[in-house]
Amino acid sequence: MSDPGSVLVLDLPDESATARLGRCLARLLRPGDTLLLEGEIGAGKSHLARSLIRQRLGRMEDVPSPTFTLVQTYEAEDGDIWHADLYRLSQPDEIAELGLEEAFATAICLVEWPQRLGRYVPADAMTLRLERKGEGRTATILAPTRPGFAAALRAVWDDAGPGGGRGMTDRAALALDFLQTHGWADARRWPLAGDASDRSYQRLALGDRRAVLMDAPPGKGDDPADFIKIAEFLGRLGLSPPAILARDLKHGFLLLEDLGDDLFARLIEQEPAREAPLCRAAADVLIRLHQAAPPPGLPDLTAADWAEAAMFCVDFYRHALTGDHAGRDALRAEMEHILTAHADGPRVVILRDYHAENLLWLPDREGVRRVGLLDFQLAQMGQPGYDLVSLLQDARRDVSEATEAATIRHFLERSGRSEQSFSAAYAALGAQRALRIIGIFARLCLVGGKDRYLAFLPRVWSQLQRNLGHPALSDLARIVNETLPAPDAGAIERIRLQCRRT
Repeated sequence: MSDPGSVLVLDLPDESATARLGRCLARLLRPGDTLLLEGEIGAGKSHLARSLIRQRLGRMEDVPSPTFTLVQTYEAEDGDIWHADLYRLSQPDEIAELGLEEAFATAICLVEWPQRLGRYVPADAMTLRLERKGEGRTATILAPTRPGFAAALRAVWDDAGPGGGRGMTDRAALALDFLQTHGWADARRWPLAGDASDRSYQRLALGDRRAVLMDAPPGKGDDPADFIKIAEFLGRLGLSPPAILARDLKHGFLLLEDLGDDLFARLIEQEPAREAPLCRAAADVLIRLHQAAPPPGLPDLTAADWAEAAMFCVDFYRHALTGDHAGRDALRAEMEHILTAHADGPRVVILRDYHAENLLWLPDREGVRRVGLLDFQLAQMGQPGYDLVSLLQDARRDVSEATEAATIRHFLERSGRSEQSFSAAYAALGAQRALRIIGIFARLCLVGGKDRYLAFLPRVWSQLQRNLGHPALSDLARIVNETLPAPDAGAIERIRLQCRRT
């Protein structure tokens, strides 16, 4: 008969509680411990083991069920973890062939269907039995050879609370809690390419279902509430932002519709002839966007604000190369003058990062809904040509001059704008944007330790010079070329050598 002090019974009302127990156990188990997991099929044994393993590893690892492989092993900092599912074991003598007998002495071993161990059951093994109880389950933990284990587990369980048991990192544990709450805890996960922000993304696959997890840590500058606000606005216009499947604004998580992999940039790289029609489709989205009344509360900068924003090019790029800020006041004043004269008319909603890496082709939809939209949470009020410049003067890839000219013509014809006045506005916005991007890419290296963006500086400089070639920008061209050194190989290397390594 078991010593009552070696037994603990816990109610687990839902999947989240089962995972919480796994995390709590991970804090107490040590190499050489064996935990026998008993319970019928579907009782939650693999779910608990998955949570325990991830907590012990300290990272979000893919933890598949060992139903067919019989054993899965993992390397943790303080020893190996073995996860065995012996349901398909034909006879106990196969235990030796699997290596489990040796593992019992040195690793943390989690064994499902332990009755198939026969004579190989370790004498000091602990048992966890899961039994269904209503919509949840009951867990009974027996540790007859570990005095105090049940009491320690109870203390950890009570201390952890419903969202506790952290350890893999707070963000990872919070993300797992979020996914458990919404039925995605068992999904396979892999990272998606990020951007220059603090946001990160993971694609989720659960059977034939797909979704994307957005992780935007609070206090880092990007509020998921802004994403939701703009996504709902775009959806009301009949456009295609990802649908919001679930949200946790307090902790900065969103579960999003997965719009697929057909990024414009990827499609154009595979088939360059698609560049012009895809850019035309993207221009049609902008026309629809510009016809709409904006949602309330969007930022609306003045020409002076936009000019100041461009001064990153002096504050970071020039300063990294010369050690001073000479020419800043003259450049800012002329930039403001140009914007006031040519690009300070009625505002429309702009999405800001409107380029081929943030646009997806959705051929099964119709009209403007065929263009999937990403990374729009920083939308604000601005000039009609701003997003067109973002699309056609892409910092990351070359857009042919023929496509640029054809897309501008299409945009002007569909929107009824004057080519003469638009050309000066387009050049002014292009110059402002290029100057700011040059500064941003330098700052990403100097402050953020991200030097890969330096490779784009020559392209952005070339775009800047093309914009400065417009007759209306002749004075700005002179000041820019007096103030900013060209980003040749030597200049880029000097900035790289100052890159903050994080």
